[in-house]
Amino acid sequence: MAAPGSTRLVADQVKVGDALPELAYDVSATTVVLGALASRDWRPMHHDYDFAVNRNGVRNIFLNTPNQALWFERYVTDWTGPRGRIGRVKFKMMDSVFPGDRMVFRGVVSGVDTDAAGCCWASLDVSLRVGDKTMTTCAVRVAIPSHREDNPWKRAGADWRP
Repeated sequence: MAAPGSTRLVADQVKVGDALPELAYDVSATTVVLGALASRDWRPMHHDYDFAVNRNGVRNIFLNTPNQALWFERYVTDWTGPRGRIGRVKFKMMDSVFPGDRMVFRGVVSGVDTDAAGCCWASLDVSLRVGDKTMTTCAVRVAIPSHREDNPWKRAGADWRP
């Protein structure tokens, strides 16, 4: 399998059962707040400790949904490199991620296929864990180059069917 972030990842390097490299990241209050700001989420549980703890009854401010979505996108595109193009993402959040948590992303290739237009697709099962607990699960369908000259970002119309 190609190295993380490799610009040379192509279809024949990807097999069902391949594990993606793990990504671990220590969450800080800044991680939470900047993610909320970037997604224009002004709800106080993502930046106001007192509100989160005393009004919502949680232990701290926590990552919002768009922030988590972007972490999953980063994880996948770190693996595919710049020619990987995400077609679909579906995730289920089961618990919150707080400052002080160490997020660990892991993924496995669950399917590889080529559509009628010649676009190669990898299906991935990805999880975000904190310690022994799965916080979020994610299913991703990502287009990867079918050969070295292919670029999924150039596909449009009938050639792009995520």
